[in-house]
Amino acid sequence: MPQNPTLSLREIPFFAASPAPDGRAGFAAAAAASPPSPDGKGGVSAASASNDSRAKFRGSCVALLTPFTKKGELDEAALRKLVAWHIAQGSHGLLAVGTTGESPTLSHAEHKQVVEWCVDAARGSGVWVLAGTGSNATREAIDLTQHAVAAGADGVLVVTPYYNKPTQAGLVAHYEAVADVATEAAPLFIYDIPGRSVVKVEDATLAVLAKHRHIGGIKDSSQDLARPTVLANLLGGGFAQFSGEDGTALPHRAAGGDGCISVTANVAPRLLAEMHDAWDGGDVGRAMAINSQLMPLHAALFAETSPGPVKYAAELLGLCGATTRLPLVEIGDASKKQVRAAMAAAGLLAE
Repeated sequence: MPQNPTLSLREIPFFAASPAPDGRAGFAAAAAASPPSPDGKGGVSAASASNDSRAKFRGSCVALLTPFTKKGELDEAALRKLVAWHIAQGSHGLLAVGTTGESPTLSHAEHKQVVEWCVDAARGSGVWVLAGTGSNATREAIDLTQHAVAAGADGVLVVTPYYNKPTQAGLVAHYEAVADVATEAAPLFIYDIPGRSVVKVEDATLAVLAKHRHIGGIKDSSQDLARPTVLANLLGGGFAQFSGEDGTALPHRAAGGDGCISVTANVAPRLLAEMHDAWDGGDVGRAMAINSQLMPLHAALFAETSPGPVKYAAELLGLCGATTRLPLVEIGDASKKQVRAAMAAAGLLAE
């Protein structure tokens, strides 16, 4: 497909006016210039001095599928194959047992087993691993987080408590209790997805939570593209910001984000890693071209409830089976046709 001409960030007036000192697009310059606070904990200094997650966590993180056998049991061999493939394809990070990994239908023992397999399979590769450890029961989230840290995960992703709808004060108490068992080496990332959990972590709440030395960033599925700028100004440059939406991942980066925890990366990992690398290297044109190339696929992978469509796409590539656990079922024929067509249009399958 035709590619957009190569552009430099400095050719875009907005970025030329305020380049980031680390060479990345965004708003790190103002944060880096901010003086540390006397207590070493709060506000901008907490993010930039004691909790610089942006230095490690960036780029394309795969919201990893959990493969099942045809009988619905965990498929260890397929999981290890997936991890090896993503490492070879250049993915920057992996998220084990997120929503795309069907965490709601795994037992606690299975959840912990998948984390251990993923950490072990990625060990020594340079690819970082997050473990989904969220729950609407704080004690359960603490237990899963303690296990993930002990297993060697590089960080944990904790979704906002769903269904029981805590207040903002409740969110602070929940996240601080879970963060207490995370570490600076394995920080906690807040997963804000009001579309699924109903509650939203307000920006003022994030400002409080960012003072905790074990909280390193956010996966933001609010689709508010002003938010990365707002949060960068509020929290500083060390608080990592990941988009949770493939379709808006590049605009999120333009507003100051650091990467995307991606569904599409399950089947297009090389392209998405290249997109983020191009953005970080100032090749805006190449990043935009890849974004355009994959946009129909982003839509197709949500033709039905995820991860049904992306598991079907992975099966088309021979990566793992399409089996999901109830209440999710095999996607319909129309959705299969849409997914197959989008995969072919993206150059991932033969026509």
